Amino acid sequence: MADDGDNIPRPWFPAPEGRLIGRGHPAGDFLEAHDWRVLEHEPGRFRLEAHLLARVRNPRGHLFGGFTPTYIDLVAIRTVHTLLSGEYRGTSTVNMRVDYFDPVVDERFILESRVIHSRGRNHLVEVSFKDLQGKLLVYSITTLRQRV
Repeated sequence: MADDGDNIPRPWFPAPEGRLIGRGHPAGDFLEAHDWRVLEHEPGRFRLEAHLLARVRNPRGHLFGGFTPTYIDLVAIRTVHTLLSGEYRGTSTVNMRVDYFDPVVDERFILESRVIHSRGRNHLVEVSFKDLQGKLLVYSITTLRQRV
């Protein structure tokens, strides 16, 4: 179990092979992110196959808009983490913009993330949701700041 010197146990990290995150993270467990498949990965970039749970759907069966940022935040933070070396103190989300183009309705969908700019402790990350045919459903830009 990881501990970055701040006495906070992190059982979700390191992630098992082929996964974004392990079990034990509050938001990750809520979204069952431990079951998402990493399709592609390189430092500062992920392509994942995620799933839509019944508990995050609205009455029409779509991803409820209020839960969309939970997916985004989890993926954006993990994407930035792949670029950091040394002791990891965490990150804080300081801004997030989410554009909704079409509803996320299918049981499985693709999440793509990449760090598009870093300067000092600040990182700009884009995260998009696509259906399995590649149609853009949601696009977001998130600014994260590393803690000191």
